Amino acid sequence: MSKPPSTPSSAPSGKRPGTVHVAAALEAAEGLAAVGFGVFTGVETAAGAAVDPVSGIGVTVLALAGGLGMLACARGMLRADAWSRAPTVLTQLFALPVAWSLWQSERPGIALPLGAAAVVTLVAVLSPPSTAWLVQDREAGDEADDGPEDEAGTTAEVKPETTAEVRKTTKPGTGGANKGRKKNGGTGPGKGGAAGNGPAAKPRPTKG
Repeated sequence: MSKPPSTPSSAPSGKRPGTVHVAAALEAAEGLAAVGFGVFTGVETAAGAAVDPVSGIGVTVLALAGGLGMLACARGMLRADAWSRAPTVLTQLFALPVAWSLWQSERPGIALPLGAAAVVTLVAVLSPPSTAWLVQDREAGDEADDGPEDEAGTTAEVKPETTAEVRKTTKPGTGGANKGRKKNGGTGPGKGGAAGNGPAAKPRPTKG
């Protein structure tokens, strides 16, 4: 009997690296800041304080969606979800030009913390311990889980084919042997030879 397929664990075995904690914390902080900014912009737009209501609605939606996405990435890194690595890197690469734009706009109070958080998060999430936690350990676990299943599946597929081949090769052979026996060892009257089963020929009378 083949074993039932085992479900992969939600996180690889071992202690979670400190770099993962740092990257997840900074990603979550940026996500909360983006959500807070989206809520603030939405309230201002609803109150009629925004100069352009259409742009205010667009900024609100983008900020809320981006903030919730960053929070999901932070949670995914803590759970060792491999998909969370690429979005985290992309959000930090996007945060760097935003920080530079804020710096040129003479807003160092926002630009410096944002730029520093982006650089530290990139270094943390791309470090070897974080890579092993998010990618390598998961791939090794998947290969270990797939190995026994493949062997069991191969065995289950080979057995029916082998039995069918044996039956297929046995039936014609048996039928041919039976036909040969009926043909060679017939029960009817024989025509000459010691092996015949018919009546023996009568001797001719001799003339004196």
